[in-house]
Amino acid sequence: MKIVVAIKQVPARDSQLQVAGNGKWIDESGLDFEINEPDAYALEEALQLRDAQGGEVVALCIGPERVSSTIREALAKGADRAIHIAVEDPQAWDGLSTARLLAAAVQQENPDLLLTGLQSDDLGAGQTGVVAAELLGLPHATIIMQVEIQGNAVRVKRELEDGYFQYVTMPLPAVLTIQSGIKKLRYATLMGIKKAKTKEVKALRPEDLAITAEPSYEVLRVSAPSKGKATVMLEGDAATVASQLVEKLRTEARVL
Repeated sequence: MKIVVAIKQVPARDSQLQVAGNGKWIDESGLDFEINEPDAYALEEALQLRDAQGGEVVALCIGPERVSSTIREALAKGADRAIHIAVEDPQAWDGLSTARLLAAAVQQENPDLLLTGLQSDDLGAGQTGVVAAELLGLPHATIIMQVEIQGNAVRVKRELEDGYFQYVTMPLPAVLTIQSGIKKLRYATLMGIKKAKTKEVKALRPEDLAITAEPSYEVLRVSAPSKGKATVMLEGDAATVASQLVEKLRTEARVL
């Protein structure tokens, strides 16, 4: 079984972010970068499927030279080889253009599965995986919590709202977007780090795939979230106030 995993490099979660001088994105100078968390879970799922089914895992990353550290991490954790599509300005590639790049590279590999994270920690659009599936003409499923290979088909468990789940069976090849927490992430071992240095990393550029950046939208301005304080008085009996409080914590504060 061949599995391609799309991984993205994003600013580290503890980074102190500042808006860039042009006001259209964050200032990336001096930032630390790491693998996108949902993509790390997609990689882990691919590695476990490979260990159970045999075959190979190919890590695919789009970005500038700095993403080589994320590629090395994927190889150290167990990916068999990698593909680096070099783009100097990642912000010039929106979800649609990125999906076109991903689909073009995946077509050359002809895998049984394409796994991506559910969404990226920086933009959070959740579009690249499903758009790539459409471009490839493959069945897909999102918010995946469990994957089971059944011959020439795959059975998945999807997370829905309010604690519900959905089980779907689809033919292979297919595209899945993986939810964080599906499996416990592994650490790269010393032996894995050593082996990563000898593994193949195929270098591609957009022109090799006959794809150009054609953004479908333009970012005019980004800004830090406004901070403020407000007091809301809840009225009624104890049961009513408790119900209102829980609803606000769930829908406004989003802590439940």
